[in-house]
Amino acid sequence: MKPRLYQPRVVADLLKRYGFTMKKGLGQNFLIDGHVLSQIVSAAIAGAPAVGQKVAVEVGPGIGTLTQALIEGGFDRVIAIEKDQTLKPLLQETLGDYTEVDIRFADALQFDFAGLLADMPKDTTIRFAANLPYYITTPLLMRLLEGALPFSRIVVMVQKEVAERMVAKPGGKDYGALSVAVQYYSQAQIVAFVPGTCFVPKPDVDSAVVALERVEHEFSCNRDVFFRVVRGAFAKRRKTLENTLAMEFGLPKIMIREWLAASGIEGVRRGETLTLEEFAALADHFKQFVSSSDRKVTTHEVYESNKGQYDNG
Repeated sequence: MKPRLYQPRVVADLLKRYGFTMKKGLGQNFLIDGHVLSQIVSAAIAGAPAVGQKVAVEVGPGIGTLTQALIEGGFDRVIAIEKDQTLKPLLQETLGDYTEVDIRFADALQFDFAGLLADMPKDTTIRFAANLPYYITTPLLMRLLEGALPFSRIVVMVQKEVAERMVAKPGGKDYGALSVAVQYYSQAQIVAFVPGTCFVPKPDVDSAVVALERVEHEFSCNRDVFFRVVRGAFAKRRKTLENTLAMEFGLPKIMIREWLAASGIEGVRRGETLTLEEFAALADHFKQFVSSSDRKVTTHEVYESNKGQYDNG
């Protein structure tokens, strides 16, 4: 049996023999806790059907700790994407005997995931599992979620505070644009909290494992308008929707009030109180509102809707 790569003595020996130095700029922190590995693998493979191959895509394998666990935990194939070319000889030692592992040296933020997965058989279950470098967490997750890629489940280790924002509910201090974006595409759940002591070197922050299950909301609104509303709503957290949407869309407040009223939302509310359904309602009424409000706005209306600005000017 191959040595367990999460064992601290194995990690220390590998790093010493290969003279490998952690690169802070790449967010390299290697997991040394077998229990946490089991939780990631269990969450990644959960609900996979018995028929067809089970394929995991991983970003940032490091020395191959999670890669090994995914193969031995039930996946038939793991495709690992690693940016650090200096890890090639080390990974050849740790994973070279695993014919089920395919390592690609590339930048995950530029990688063609769609091309990679295009020719997979239709009965293949494709999951994403990674201990993500913190600096690429949000841009990479948005690529995976927005790109309509065939990941039925995404399981990632991220910074604890980011995980809490991903699962946050309306009205709380952690609820924001990231919460809405993640929950627009998926049902998010924190699987485990992971202290810094589970890594080498020990990071300054704690982590959490988050599982994202793909969902299809039955929103009839335009996606681009939806996210523009979200951006506007959270642009200034202390300001009301009436003010933030007026700034985002460059419309007089009288129009914004009509739009909010048509959507059944009070203008004195703040963006962090809105549910996904309410954001969708705003986006859904946008086209109707614009077309029905395609009228000339009088100088008096402009003045009244921005009275404070004029009076203070």
